[in-house]
Amino acid sequence: MLKETRTFAQTMFAAYIYMYYFTTLSLLPSGFTMLRAFSHTNGRCVFHHAKCWHHRKSVLAIRREDVNAWERRAPLAPKHVKELAQMGYKVLVQPSNRRAIHEKDYVKAGGIIQEDISEASLIVGVKRPPEDKLIPKKNYAFFSHTIKAQEANMPLLDEILRQEIRLFDYEKMVDHKGMRVVAFGKWAGVAGMINILHGLGLRFLALGHHTPFMHIGMAHNYRNSSQAVQAVRDAGYEISLGLMPKSVGPLTFVFTGTGNVSKGAQEMFNALPCEFVEPHELKEVSRSGDLRKVYGTVLSRHHHLVRKSDGVYDPVDYDKHPELYTSRFNIDIAPYTTCLINGIYWEQHTPRLLSRQDAQKLLVPIRSAAGATDGCPELPHKLMAICDISADTGGSIEFMTECTTIDSPFCMYDADQHIIHDSVEGSGILMCSIDNLPAQLPIESTEYFGDMLFPYIEEMLLSEGSDPLESQKYSPVVRDAVIASNGSLTAKYEYIQKLRESREHAQWLKMGNKKRVLLLGSGYVSGPVLEYLSRDSNVHITVASVMKEQLEQLKKKYSNVTSVHMDVIKDEEKLSSLVKKHDLVISLLPYTVHPFVAKKCIDNKVNLVTASYLTPAMKELQESVEAAGITVISEMGLDPGLDHMLAMECIDKAKEVGATVVSYTSFCGGLPAPENSDNPLRYKFSWSPQGVLLNTVQSATYLKNGEIINIPAGGALLDSVTPMDFFPGLNLEGFPNRDSTKYAEPYGIQTAHTLLRGTLRYKGYSKTMGGFVKLGLINPDPYPLLRSSTPPLTWKELMCKLVGIKPPAEYQVLKEAVFSKLEKDKNQLEAVEWLGLLGDEPVPAADSIVGALAKHMEIKLPFGTGERDMIVMRNEIGLRHPSGHLEDKFINLVVYGDNKGYSAMAKTVGYPTAIAAKMVLDGEIVAKGMVTPLTKKVYGPILERVRAEGIVYSTHSVIKQ
Repeated sequence: MLKETRTFAQTMFAAYIYMYYFTTLSLLPSGFTMLRAFSHTNGRCVFHHAKCWHHRKSVLAIRREDVNAWERRAPLAPKHVKELAQMGYKVLVQPSNRRAIHEKDYVKAGGIIQEDISEASLIVGVKRPPEDKLIPKKNYAFFSHTIKAQEANMPLLDEILRQEIRLFDYEKMVDHKGMRVVAFGKWAGVAGMINILHGLGLRFLALGHHTPFMHIGMAHNYRNSSQAVQAVRDAGYEISLGLMPKSVGPLTFVFTGTGNVSKGAQEMFNALPCEFVEPHELKEVSRSGDLRKVYGTVLSRHHHLVRKSDGVYDPVDYDKHPELYTSRFNIDIAPYTTCLINGIYWEQHTPRLLSRQDAQKLLVPIRSAAGATDGCPELPHKLMAICDISADTGGSIEFMTECTTIDSPFCMYDADQHIIHDSVEGSGILMCSIDNLPAQLPIESTEYFGDMLFPYIEEMLLSEGSDPLESQKYSPVVRDAVIASNGSLTAKYEYIQKLRESREHAQWLKMGNKKRVLLLGSGYVSGPVLEYLSRDSNVHITVASVMKEQLEQLKKKYSNVTSVHMDVIKDEEKLSSLVKKHDLVISLLPYTVHPFVAKKCIDNKVNLVTASYLTPAMKELQESVEAAGITVISEMGLDPGLDHMLAMECIDKAKEVGATVVSYTSFCGGLPAPENSDNPLRYKFSWSPQGVLLNTVQSATYLKNGEIINIPAGGALLDSVTPMDFFPGLNLEGFPNRDSTKYAEPYGIQTAHTLLRGTLRYKGYSKTMGGFVKLGLINPDPYPLLRSSTPPLTWKELMCKLVGIKPPAEYQVLKEAVFSKLEKDKNQLEAVEWLGLLGDEPVPAADSIVGALAKHMEIKLPFGTGERDMIVMRNEIGLRHPSGHLEDKFINLVVYGDNKGYSAMAKTVGYPTAIAAKMVLDGEIVAKGMVTPLTKKVYGPILERVRAEGIVYSTHSVIKQ
């Protein structure tokens, strides 16, 4: 009867509201229509004051989750899409095979599966999108994890501000009491409880006990929560039969918090034969409780928080002054707890539940009882496991400093050693702290979350991200969740910038007198640079890069490294700020970026080291560098770099004995090791091949027997190839590289009649590349048909255009046309076929044909697992001594990459760069202005120190009469 009365009242109230809005329609401006007066969701009437123009159809987009492989959720389920579609909204759904709810269900509900979501005014997701996928001036809603100025997500926030995006953060959608109204909380609790029961089964087994928990799997192993409940009930049935080992003792579970997280965990716990007791009863049941059941207790603030001065808990006073309180959890609760399920977040100045010192005391071994045997061992201590569902690193559980993952859900915390190891064995507490638990039960989580979010979707949807925030009539729940809008943090969240600044300031203070190095780029070469500089504990390195995964790996590997995720080119202001805070910058970015970086170093009077050529653009900065009083070192890698150093060492020694240089040739190449050169190109790439490809069509100039030889650009270089038989077993060839004659003056060898610097490759490389030149594939000119905004081309279609036949052509017809264009060269045709350039594979989007070929080759010709590269350098220097006799000096450098370590290229570029940087930091290099490694004070120490890193060269001489 009550239910019927309530339904009637709701119906009458809804009818009244409907009539009110119907009447109001006549008062609205012409062309303006109320789309929806109210909706009935989960038994609640939700009223929407949303309006839209007839001619404008608002579009919502559900974006694809692409940050984590386990993220199979969506913010809205098909039932929500259906209701939006019925209300007249267009709903786009980005395609995703990973999403747990099938696309056909969204289509059936009225959604449109579409990759391009740029027409949407509101884009919703669960987790953060990658920075490069953001669309300017849109409304976005997702969990941003930025409200605590989380360092890892600050680049995302910067990009949101730069692109003037309006960001709604679900975490800050709260009611008037501050309680979250949009969350996955319950399902985090459900999944977390399932996981920790599974983990306890593994942990008990490692300690010598088979328990019923062994039959419970991880949460994602179940199709839905009902299946998981049945598995827990089955385990509970065995417990009720007395099948839990007696030596394990009564099991006690403590749940912190009273919100949805805790309730979800308790819901799953209730599937066991359980009894809930008050916290003060925990001590008794942990000692003499019934082994045929498990015990639980729910912990609230008043159970463990007391004022330091008088031992009393005052809730009003605590809210005002949490720093005056301490927790007695470590004394009154933890010693009698088998498993802690933590669902509370920690805020600054509030007491923690457990500290490292608490853990050390709790893990003191229990004295063995008289009945304990090897086959029936007692547990080493009472507290066996912690499931930190809050995943709040460094929070209420102080020693939970790193989240676990669905892939690796458990780790052991050893309080004595203060270390965490990935295992369920050994000493310590079993820890589970997965930060995306609801993703393990994705369908139910999506429906639950969508139900909570849906009432607020419409008001977010009916505004453009570019509109001023002040003009929006948002409800308090939505308005207070806007973190950023129109290029600025909203007033409520301006504190985020202050938090960032204070954290950065604290980091710099912590460094004290440490030398600060800013490393730009995190590619292959960065490894040796970081490894070398990190040996000095007095050096702190900041690595700035767009490669987020590489940054995370580097940060884990090196304790004195700070990572900054950023695009150096796009974020000029941030780069300036970073440069200013460091003593030295090392740029491993492309050489075209170095002048841009150098200008920042000049402005802030900070030294710079690069491994690239001293280009004309860099030389133009000479006066500015000298005026700033800084050191800018270039050409500090392999080639250029070690080639200069080895040459100058030989030349300077010759001059010391009065000899003159009559010839100088130097060839260098980065190659796959012979056993890994198994492709038509005899070459592989460890980074973008575009520079390598373009080098084959560059011009070249060199001096031979007193005559200057000029090779024009466009591919003639490949006709100037010479066999190189100084290492006959390697079957090498070489061709000139750029302008060799310009080195006569800096080397001080104007007396030389031959001066040649060149590139080494395996025989056959140049012939194959010649085929690509013939076909027009090494063309750097803009090619509009390959832009991302145009329909994609296949390689077959592109090749038809290049050889002048109408697509689509039969494979054999195209092959014959290409063969003819290659002047009937079978080897060149084999390379074209091997790379799939006559097939239906799409051509990568690029600005030019050579850019597309480079991307294609990067995929087709990478170094595989266990494969290694090789560096070969050969210098030949002809000397004339005062006595008149001639001497040929031969300098050989051969370096192999390590199968599980650094590549040869990384070592030979990275170590010289790092050594030069260290010499600047230590005051060994004091010269100001543009510096290259051509003086003994620079090259001497570097050549000596690279030997210690396994970069060893040999020399020998041949005397001629």
